[in-house]
Amino acid sequence: MTQGIQRRDLLKGAAIALGAVGAAPLASFGAGTGMRFDEYRSHDGLALAGLVRKGEISPAEVLELAIARANAVNPSINCMAEELYDRARQQVKAGGGLPRGPFTGVPFLLKDLAMALEGTVTTQGSRFFKDWVADYTSTVVSRYQRAGLVIMGKSTSPEFGGTATTESILFGDTRNPWNLAHSAGGSSGGSAAAVAAGILPLANATDGGGSIRIPASCCGLFGMKTSRGRVPHGPHKLRSTMSVIHAVTRSVRDSAALLDVTAGPEPGQTLIAPPPDGLYLEAVSRPPGELRIGMVKTPLYRGPVDAQCIEAVEKAARLCESLGHKVDEIELPVDPREFYWATGKVMAVGTVQRVRGREKELGRKVTEDDLEPLIWQRYQANQSLTGEELAEARDLLGKISRQIAMLQHTYDILLSPTMAKPPVEIGKLSLNQAREPYEREAVSSSSFTMLFNATGQPAMSVPLHWTPANLPVGVMFAARYGDETTLYQLAGQLEAAAPWFDRVPELTL
Repeated sequence: MTQGIQRRDLLKGAAIALGAVGAAPLASFGAGTGMRFDEYRSHDGLALAGLVRKGEISPAEVLELAIARANAVNPSINCMAEELYDRARQQVKAGGGLPRGPFTGVPFLLKDLAMALEGTVTTQGSRFFKDWVADYTSTVVSRYQRAGLVIMGKSTSPEFGGTATTESILFGDTRNPWNLAHSAGGSSGGSAAAVAAGILPLANATDGGGSIRIPASCCGLFGMKTSRGRVPHGPHKLRSTMSVIHAVTRSVRDSAALLDVTAGPEPGQTLIAPPPDGLYLEAVSRPPGELRIGMVKTPLYRGPVDAQCIEAVEKAARLCESLGHKVDEIELPVDPREFYWATGKVMAVGTVQRVRGREKELGRKVTEDDLEPLIWQRYQANQSLTGEELAEARDLLGKISRQIAMLQHTYDILLSPTMAKPPVEIGKLSLNQAREPYEREAVSSSSFTMLFNATGQPAMSVPLHWTPANLPVGVMFAARYGDETTLYQLAGQLEAAAPWFDRVPELTL
């Protein structure tokens, strides 16, 4: 794709998102209205950008509201890995330097994992990377900036995104705004906690085994895992087997509009998801027609599923039927032994590669004191992984992808719980503990989500249920490869039928 086409598509998406403003210039930024926090929180990102565009509030005022909220809640939830407040203030000073886009003036966080912003630190949640300063900006981050987003900081992540919580020796524990004794999920838990707590309406997230959908489920948010090859990983890494990049949001339309301006290949990229038929933002308000939905209640590891998660998926099925869709209960045609062996090998390669690359940068070997105990064990156990094993693992993932693709000749959508349990207590998924208790708990976290990282399909977690203890429980919908459009159509229906935007945690500070 040429730069001219990228620019054209960006402007087209911005025009739709901003209400077809065409070529009209942004309104001049006035002194603003002294917006209160409750007013700020009542707007999603597109709505805030609309107020900025009309001059009803300045980008500087929006940023200060976000910073004030972060300062108020971060001591409790611990979601900030790095504050870039002064850098953001310079960016919005007098409204200057902000591109016109669908999110002009909206505060934003980058996940502190695999996201590079030139001149800033990305630690990967690891003491081994705590001084790694980027000398370049990731392609997707440049697209965020062109969309008008104001990057005010980095959100916390566990080491290498290696668990379904956001706890690390480097930064401590990120806590769930709905209940501070519980995990915000992982690995994008810092972003999810920040959005749920009202710091900002959307934040960057990545997903290599459930790391967008799991924290979205834990924090009562919408989380879209995009198709493999939809959003670029470069400029230095042009392909990823398991992980994708997108966001956690409070509204469906923010997620769709953000994908409109970040999707599309970059130079050198060869794995490219098929282009959508129209804008994702337009799809949110367009009904999908009657869908055939396969409901899955049994996780791949064949273990138990909490009654609240079963209730959530059954309630979602009834809601879908009330919207005119057909739902059948089904079983997945996947051998769990093959699945877990293959995904384990592929993910292990990523850990070894990351550590050895850092060793070369530092000119020294990694030590046990550099890594979380369980990451150290994984690294030691997988250094002898062979090319033959990796090739066999990838062949098995191809077989599994075909099995699910054949299933979806019959079913447009696969419906399941996002997780097998509601948000767990802090400490249960920490990488700083013994292996046996960790593995007993961890298997339930990604038992539904990881399949679609292996197949590369899009999948979304939708906040449709809360437990009697007021903890969020997400429900997952997965579509055919490349078909985020149908997911956004269905998500728009669900959001209208069972709204969640105004259901927010009330933190006691």
